[in-house]
Amino acid sequence: MKITDKTVVQFHYTLKDEAGKELESSLSSDPLAYLHGYNNMLVGVENALADKQAGDKFSVTLQPEDAYGERKEDMVQRVPVKHLLGLPSKNAKWKAGMTAVVETEQGQRQVTVIKAGRFMVTVDINPPLAGKVLTFDLEVVDVREATSEEIEHGHAHGVGGHHH
Repeated sequence: MKITDKTVVQFHYTLKDEAGKELESSLSSDPLAYLHGYNNMLVGVENALADKQAGDKFSVTLQPEDAYGERKEDMVQRVPVKHLLGLPSKNAKWKAGMTAVVETEQGQRQVTVIKAGRFMVTVDINPPLAGKVLTFDLEVVDVREATSEEIEHGHAHGVGGHHH
């Protein structure tokens, strides 16, 4: 079955930067699952997966506009320390370069700490991979028709997808 709108796709990926350094991979866990055609995936990855089928393996290199977007220099904010989530331990302190999660009106957002003070932290709210050219090595594991419930909810359910 080919990947088209209203199909649920399970795939593995390995993400690399411009120098070919591996940034992350799904190979040691369950494949990722998403509902194709519902803006649940990076546009460049979704476009590259269209018309592929289970067993296909390939690579795609994405420019920033097809991945996490261009970096915007005005995306710096000061946030109270108490709003940052994700310290590695109870006694750890926020330091420049660390990644945190902040709860926003649009849901959770990943931010990068620029400067940490005692009560306030300056964070960059650009996605950490914004402005970067990225290569995804992709392997399509499974393609199936989406259920009516998945289409109604706008996302995949089950392994690698959303659980209610």
